[in-house]
Amino acid sequence: MQKLNILVAGSTGYIGTELVKLLIKHKKIKIKYLCGNSSVGKNLSSYDKSLKNKKLPKIIKFNEKLLNDVDIVFTALPNGEAQKIANKLKKHNRLIDLSADFRLNNAKSYLKYYKTKHSSIKNIKNSIYGLPEIKHKKVKDFKIISCPGCYPTSVLLPLIPLLKKNIISRRNIIIDSKSGYSGAGRGVHKKFKNKNLYESLSAYGIKTHRHNSEIQQELNLEVGKKVEFTFTPHLSPMFRGILTTIYCSSNKHTIKSVIKILKNFYKNEIFVKILNKNSLLSTNDVINTNNCLISVCESKQKNHFIILCAIDNLIKGGGGQAIQNLNIIYKLKRNMGLE
Repeated sequence: MQKLNILVAGSTGYIGTELVKLLIKHKKIKIKYLCGNSSVGKNLSSYDKSLKNKKLPKIIKFNEKLLNDVDIVFTALPNGEAQKIANKLKKHNRLIDLSADFRLNNAKSYLKYYKTKHSSIKNIKNSIYGLPEIKHKKVKDFKIISCPGCYPTSVLLPLIPLLKKNIISRRNIIIDSKSGYSGAGRGVHKKFKNKNLYESLSAYGIKTHRHNSEIQQELNLEVGKKVEFTFTPHLSPMFRGILTTIYCSSNKHTIKSVIKILKNFYKNEIFVKILNKNSLLSTNDVINTNNCLISVCESKQKNHFIILCAIDNLIKGGGGQAIQNLNIIYKLKRNMGLE
């Protein structure tokens, strides 16, 4: 197999830069173009010094002609921009998007949660919500792969197997997530300049956080029934990583059977690791990896469980997941570029 030619649009953001770092290590990839707007003419190393000695093309402005020379387009752009590129895709192109542009299954939901009209409605049917461990059998059949948000990744991976098997109640699930500030993008320093970002913990987006929509959508689709949950995100005084704590209950099953279901479900998945019961997790356990660690802990209340899930928001919740999907499409080793 010849190397795949890649275009990365939005390479200077935290997730875009992390994606490029991973693509550099991928044996079947050639980064043909890096595209940006305000960064045109610059080297990516001016945004991340660790790339100083890497052979990368200078950043140029995206134009439709570039699509003739590439197989895969990765987009890590502000919401709405990948839709414009999707409208220009050639027959041989695939789009792997790291924004929210194709995460929701209908344009009305997108308008409701993102307050802007969808400009590529015809392509929604050509896209799939690309959570690799759940959708790996379907990903290769779609032209557009929409990578999940970082918070939803840490929520859906532990919950989907348990809800599908009716192991836990689908009512009154409490989800508490804490993320490093890189999840808010490079603009986080201006947006939260009065929040003492580096020394405080902030709750935000209660009830209104956009990731509620994709969590609800995917849980309902996978389970076939409405799942009731409360999700509260927090911005933590750390650069990267997510730790999600989920509170749930079951009248029928013990902690032993909960763990058994998770282990069986993910037995062939190399990036999802189910730990022994009552194992405590830290974001430090997953930083700079594509791993998702899941632990089930006993609660003080009978028949209640506390599930912990840790991921690196920039890799498993971002660029790493995108590369997983690429590897699935082209039948490459699942850990290629992610060793």
